[in-house]
Amino acid sequence: MEEPSKEQRIWQVVLAIPKGRVAGYGQVAAMAGLGRQARFVGRALGRLPPGHSVPWYRVIRSNGQIAFPADSEAFRRQVRLLAEEGVEVVNGRVSMARFGWQ
Repeated sequence: MEEPSKEQRIWQVVLAIPKGRVAGYGQVAAMAGLGRQARFVGRALGRLPPGHSVPWYRVIRSNGQIAFPADSEAFRRQVRLLAEEGVEVVNGRVSMARFGWQ
């Protein structure tokens, strides 16, 4: 059996984030064994195949900010998906103290 790819390791970590919780890009990178490759995490999530079940919207910046521009469809979609899980987004930001995955 071959080793999972870097993308697959990222997706496995993101799949483990509990409903109603969020994690930072850097946290996901570290948990996937990729050190400080936070930007790679963002790229890997952007390349998810159609029809996937990976909850990409649970990954945000380490300061709690949503990475998409506030006037974008992706931003609105992420806010809606987080709200459906009970995660409050105020001014494009999530309280990491309250909703962060430890």
